[in-house]
Amino acid sequence: MRKRTKIIATLGPSSSSSKVITNLIKEGTDVFRINLSHASVDQIAKVISILKSASNKLNRPIATLIDLQGQKIRITNFKTKKFIQLKSNTTFILDAALPKDNGNQKSVGLTYKKLPEHLDIGDELLLSDALIKLEVIKIEKSKIYTKVIRGGKLKPYQGINKKGGGLSLQGITEKDIKELKEAIKLDIDYVAVSFVKDAKDIQSIKKIIGKKSIGVIAKIERSEALGNIDEIAKISDGLLVARGDLGVEIGIEQLPAVQDKLIRKAISYDKIIIVATQMMESMINSRVPTRAEVFDVANAVTSGVDAIMLSAETAIGRYPIDVIQEASRICEIAERTNRKSLNLIRQEKEFMSVDQIIAMAAVYSAGKSNIKAIAALTETGSTPLWMSRIQSTIPIYAMTQNDKTSRRICLLKGVYSIRLKTIEHVHAEANKQVIDLMLEKGAVKKGDLVIITKGDLMGTSGGTNALKIVEVGNLIEV
Repeated sequence: MRKRTKIIATLGPSSSSSKVITNLIKEGTDVFRINLSHASVDQIAKVISILKSASNKLNRPIATLIDLQGQKIRITNFKTKKFIQLKSNTTFILDAALPKDNGNQKSVGLTYKKLPEHLDIGDELLLSDALIKLEVIKIEKSKIYTKVIRGGKLKPYQGINKKGGGLSLQGITEKDIKELKEAIKLDIDYVAVSFVKDAKDIQSIKKIIGKKSIGVIAKIERSEALGNIDEIAKISDGLLVARGDLGVEIGIEQLPAVQDKLIRKAISYDKIIIVATQMMESMINSRVPTRAEVFDVANAVTSGVDAIMLSAETAIGRYPIDVIQEASRICEIAERTNRKSLNLIRQEKEFMSVDQIIAMAAVYSAGKSNIKAIAALTETGSTPLWMSRIQSTIPIYAMTQNDKTSRRICLLKGVYSIRLKTIEHVHAEANKQVIDLMLEKGAVKKGDLVIITKGDLMGTSGGTNALKIVEVGNLIEV
C-alpha cells in the first residue's frame, strides 16, 4: 500500500521539465505547487500542460495548487552592492521615501510606504528570517531609525516582520486579484492564500472564484490569524501551517504547540491540513536529510496532517527526485510504526446529511471489523473527505468520473484517487467494476471484505445513501 500522507512538491527551475515531473509523480508526489511569487500566469499554463500529460501517461490523478504572493513587507534594493553587512550596535534607517534602487550601508527603501505609521518606539523588527534583529529607536516622517541588535548579511528584497505581529496589512493585493482572475481560467484545483488575517480575506477570494470547483487553502503565517482561526477554518477548504513567517512573528519556540493546535482545529472542522517550511531544507544541497528533518516529517505525519509541503527542496534544490523518495519513505515508515491518538472534539456534534452518515458509518465499521478496504463511488469528493477525517489505517479508494474531483481527492490523507471512464448504473455491475479495479491495483485479494459506498442515482452530487459489504470473489452474478 502506498503512503497515506500526501506530498506537495513546489515546481521551479529544478523541477519543471517533463522528465523530472514524471519521475516526481512516480516517486510519490500527489500535488504540485506553483508559487506566484516566482512565476507568471503564462508559465503556469505551460506547466499545467506538462502535468496533465505526465498524469495521463502514468494513469494517476495529480492536483495543482496555485500560491498567491500576498502582502509581504520587504526592503528594496541597494545602489552598488549585492548585499550589506549590518553590525551590532550600529544605526540603520528604513526609509519609505527612498527610491527602490538607492539603498546603501546606512539606509534602504521599503516596499510598504506606510510602515512608519504602524510602528512604535521599542518595536523589534526581524529580517532575513529573523537572523537580523532591529529595534526601533526613532520615527521621523518616512524614516524609521533602528539600532542593530543582531547583525548579519542583508540582501535586497528581504522580508520584514514585527515580533509579535500586529502589522495590519491588507492580505489580498491588487496583484493577487489580477493573477487569480487569470489563473482560474486554467484547470487548477486549489488556491493557497498568503498572509490571511481573517475570514474576510478568504471570502474575497471565494467571491472571485465563484462557482468554479477550486479549493481555497488559508496559509496561517500571521499572528492575527491565530486569534481568528475558527472563522478562517470554517470558511476555508483547508489550513496550511506556514512556519517561516509565523515562526518569526510568534517566536520559533511557540511553533510546535501552535502547529499541533492548528492540525487539531482543521481536522475537527473536517478541513484539509498541510504543514510547510524547511521540512527537508538540507536536501537543497544534500542527497540525504538530517536526523532532525526526519523527526520533523515523521512528527507531522503521526500528528494527522493530510500533506507535507516541500518548497525550495524541489523548486531550486539539486536533488528534487531524491527529496521525494526520502519523504515518501519517511511517511510510509512513520505511518506503520508510530501512531498518535489525536483525541479530537468534532465541531459538528451531529452528522448533518445522509452522505455524511454513510461516510462515518463506513470508517467506524471498518475499524471495528476485518474490512480490508473502503471503496467510495463519489461525484464531488465529500464522502471520502469525511472518511479521511477519522483516524484509521483502512485504505479508502475514491472512484469518480469527474476529472476535477479525481484530482482534488489527491490532497486527502489515506485516500487513493481512481479516475473512472464510465460508472455502471446497475448496482451489481457497479460492485463488480469496483472490485475488479481494486484487484487490478493489488488493493484486495480473494476472500477480503470490502465496504462500498454509493448512491441510488450514481453520478449525482450529494447522493451517497448506501453502504454495502461484499466479499471479493463472492459477488452476486451480473
